Amino acid sequence: MIYKKGSRGEMVKRIQKVLYAAGFPCGMIDGIFGQLTEEAVKAYQKANGMKVDGIVGPGTLAKMGIGEEQKTFSLKKSRRVINEIIVHCTATPEGREVQMSEIRKWHKDRGFSDVGYHYVIHLDGRIEIGRDVDISGAHCTGHNAHSVGVCYVGGLATDCKTPKDTRTAAQKESLMSLLKLLRATYPLAKIRGHRDFAAKACPSFDATKEYKSI
Repeated sequence: MIYKKGSRGEMVKRIQKVLYAAGFPCGMIDGIFGQLTEEAVKAYQKANGMKVDGIVGPGTLAKMGIGEEQKTFSLKKSRRVINEIIVHCTATPEGREVQMSEIRKWHKDRGFSDVGYHYVIHLDGRIEIGRDVDISGAHCTGHNAHSVGVCYVGGLATDCKTPKDTRTAAQKESLMSLLKLLRATYPLAKIRGHRDFAAKACPSFDATKEYKSI
């Protein structure tokens, strides 16, 4: 994984903490890879005789002593007939991480038996398994029985009301990888956005168009 200006998430926080500890302050430790973090990374790279590009890739991570968490998981094939893979967003503001436990609570408060999505993609690209794929989801009325629900954290601007494609670079990469894997597992399934079936902006971008080549 590569982290650069615009990246967000817990891994960025870890990078910022290492930079501060090494004497390269980068503003707030907020998990947002902004201009100050980029400048601090460049200074760190220069001081350590590395290529100075402000990008934290495998080499810089290794030098910092940071190991990336495992983001892979075993993809279980559903016993249900799957003909749709539906992409969602959590409808939460840009830059705010949301844990699976929080999403599960929202859904249980609405009367669901469990979290409604089968997979959730966090800001740092981590993919987390939600509801068992053998069980119909609770994410798209009229389409749950034969679909898999995939959700990324975000989807709103910081005003908490304006739809916005807030996917981080890591989320885009993980979403693409997951959708390719799901299409290989369910070759007859079509990738759609929640907005294709409901009067909503979710997932705040045209998933049908973006992933039509998968």
